[in-house]
Amino acid sequence: MNNAQTTITEQVSQAVAASDWDQIEASVKERLKLIFLDAVGTALAASRYPFAPVALEALSSLGAGESCVIGMPQKLALRDAVVMNGILVHGLDYDDTYLPGSVHLSASCVPTLLGLGTQLKVSGKEIIMAGLWGLEISARVAQAAKGGFVNAGFHATGIAGIFGSTVAASRLMGLSAEAHTLALGVALSLTSGTLQPLQEGSWTKRLHPGWAASSGITAAAFARSGYLGPKQAFEGTFGLFNCFLGANRSTADLTCVMEGLGERWEFMRTSIKLFPACHQLHAFMNAGIALAQQASFTADNVESVRALISEAAIDLVCEPLQSKLRPQTSYSAQFSLPYAIACVLSRGAFGLKDIEATAYTDEAVLALAQKVHYEIDPHAGFPKTRSGEIIVKMKDGRQWRQREDIFPDEPASAEAIMTKFKQNTQALVGESRSLQIMELILQMEKAQSLTALVECLGA
Repeated sequence: MNNAQTTITEQVSQAVAASDWDQIEASVKERLKLIFLDAVGTALAASRYPFAPVALEALSSLGAGESCVIGMPQKLALRDAVVMNGILVHGLDYDDTYLPGSVHLSASCVPTLLGLGTQLKVSGKEIIMAGLWGLEISARVAQAAKGGFVNAGFHATGIAGIFGSTVAASRLMGLSAEAHTLALGVALSLTSGTLQPLQEGSWTKRLHPGWAASSGITAAAFARSGYLGPKQAFEGTFGLFNCFLGANRSTADLTCVMEGLGERWEFMRTSIKLFPACHQLHAFMNAGIALAQQASFTADNVESVRALISEAAIDLVCEPLQSKLRPQTSYSAQFSLPYAIACVLSRGAFGLKDIEATAYTDEAVLALAQKVHYEIDPHAGFPKTRSGEIIVKMKDGRQWRQREDIFPDEPASAEAIMTKFKQNTQALVGESRSLQIMELILQMEKAQSLTALVECLGA
């Protein structure tokens, strides 16, 4: 079939359904496993935070099942477990971020692989194949929007994630290219997720990737039974980009979805977070830590702090200003520029302990946060880079200045990812079990099923 006569949805479906293990470079498969590892580690860490038992109680009230919940003893029905695991992977905002699309890739894809892959008893090789396509399609759909999903008020992870989860689920089910197309068409009608929770510091943004994963499995199941979905899920008059980009629809570049598909792997560029906070803050954290290594900064000796930030990031981490100056929840703390800067200047670090209530209510840090003022950065490189510049004026007249840039391609080394996994898990499950989980994931292609891994992941 000639590409000029087929829709983007059909072309994606054909590429995913036709791909073969031997066609994929070893480095691509290895990266998938590391991203899977990072997602599981962040989920285990999140299982001990207040939002986790509340979400589990809600889902458990709908009925039990046989699917694993990461780090918890309860088992749920497949789609409920997938929702819960998505909440856990994304819950601390410590999961990977594909910066060209402002999307978290693993938070919807890994729960899909873990839940559906276990139920279908597929091999580790097939988990890897489904996973790399799930991550890839999420990345490409988000990149094609050119930041438009966020500008229109949608959470790109919930919007793009369902399409990645749908192809991953369809691949696990062994669907034909035609059925893949039906599934993506069904997925269009299940797409959702707005950024309003960031305005209030509430919990529902955590729900989006798991909901996308569950919806992706639903879409694939409908397609497997022959349920008809539109063939122009992406480019149609009322398709994804025309409906979800609003006034920004003309800026979308749909060639990003197909160009080099299966040859150039965009998901390999996803950045592994080394700070548990919004990626728009990471450059400022690096800058603040560098300054903290040179001098001592407290509310008593600092007159003012200027932060130069991209205009595109203001609504995420600067406004509404009063809630950013005094975060009321851990999630608010993770999306607060004043708190992040005050934290790294005074503590020289930003880790999981810094999003606990005792940390974000620390009056000494909050007093410094009140002195942080933001300005639009005239040299911001967004979306190609995430920049952060801090200018500290001291009461004795001295001035300190530091600028850092976070580039789109910051995937972190394998060693850094494994170290982060150990830090996130060993205090919870013990060193021996942590290492066992890591080995099972990094040797996944040798497994006949995910049974051994799932047994290790429950509490």
